[in-house]
Amino acid sequence: MSKRIVIVGGGFAGLTLAQKASKHKDFEIVVVDTNNYHFFPPLLYQVSTAFIEPSNISYPFRKLFQGHNNVRFHMGTLIKVLPEQDRIETTTGILAYDYLVLAMGTETNFFGNENIAKNSLPMKTLGDALNIRNHILLRMEDATRTASAPHREKLSTIVIAGGGPTGVEMAGMIAEMARNIASKDYPEAVRNSGKIYLIDGTATLLGAMSEKAKAEAYRVLEKLGVKIILNTLVKDYVDEEVILSNDQHISAATLLWVSGVIARDVPGLSRGGFTRGRRIRVDEFNLVAGYANIFAVGDQCLQEFDTNYPQGHPQLAQVAIQQSTLLADNIFRLENNIPLKPFAYKNKGSMAIISKYRAVVDLPKSSFKGTPAWLTWLFVHIIPLVGFRNKLKIALNWFWSFCTNDPTLRLVIRPNIEEGNIDS
Repeated sequence: MSKRIVIVGGGFAGLTLAQKASKHKDFEIVVVDTNNYHFFPPLLYQVSTAFIEPSNISYPFRKLFQGHNNVRFHMGTLIKVLPEQDRIETTTGILAYDYLVLAMGTETNFFGNENIAKNSLPMKTLGDALNIRNHILLRMEDATRTASAPHREKLSTIVIAGGGPTGVEMAGMIAEMARNIASKDYPEAVRNSGKIYLIDGTATLLGAMSEKAKAEAYRVLEKLGVKIILNTLVKDYVDEEVILSNDQHISAATLLWVSGVIARDVPGLSRGGFTRGRRIRVDEFNLVAGYANIFAVGDQCLQEFDTNYPQGHPQLAQVAIQQSTLLADNIFRLENNIPLKPFAYKNKGSMAIISKYRAVVDLPKSSFKGTPAWLTWLFVHIIPLVGFRNKLKIALNWFWSFCTNDPTLRLVIRPNIEEGNIDS
């Protein structure tokens, strides 16, 4: 009989594992996800700033798995793992497994601040990105209707908490929009228009990247008019007042929270297996400590056996992809009593786009910036997109939007307020 691999999470890790493991026809694979589509997180910020459509970076699971006769999709959210029974409980039913792989990734970490959790806008899902898009556009509509200069400034002021790649990319894109679009779309609101703030608790932007990348990000964003505040935390957000750890107050109708993540919780597992950031401790084969047939991959796990990364790997897509690729083969080896191969991460570098034609790229042995880095970023982020149609659409959309400085996706599309949580 076929052995069943249940994969919880359809991000980079889960999708890669499903595709690689499906080549072994003795496995039945079930992918479980809350949504019925896979999406590409590195480009969420471009959806949230109305630069590209959600469909450009998403693809239905069932379409993806056409032609894979041993792969099935189960739409549901994990409630609990039942290790003693080799089952998981989801919102839509119970699933049995021979091997369980947890690939649920992370969620936004508000560090226990209830006001920030309630009033700020995170960006981890397509729903979050559309919420941000609607919110910013609606605040600009509000700004066109107010006669009060201070209120107009508050409505159009945006504070971004978090100076990592996502925060830098958001700040640059919003600054470009303010420069190229605001005066054309919202001529009534540009008088006394607001500011864009980028706040980070460390001494630099892009903390994990090279000094060249950090300096370039600061220089380009400052030139675009972004107000950068470092060594400072966002402490609270009350009545549209952003309160900083240095006691500075910023009146802003929009706080974008990209300041941290925490691994998604897995009820039912031994709590002793969780470590910092709620990550699940695994061995060199991604096997969860204390279990013989439960694995964790990607951002959700912490693996401390790689000699080059004794404190664990960075929470990057490449780590997830490489771990899942190896795990697919290791489960096959496990079934056939073949020695397993330990994981070792091959660092392929990191990059961030800052603004139009400006990006930074850190490779293992070199760093570069400017237009060559921007073209590299463009190429690297189109290649992993699922489906030729998505690659072609996004390439054409990008080309047109960058040439005209005026994309046409600034639409407020939302369900009725009582049917969803899209900003009102």
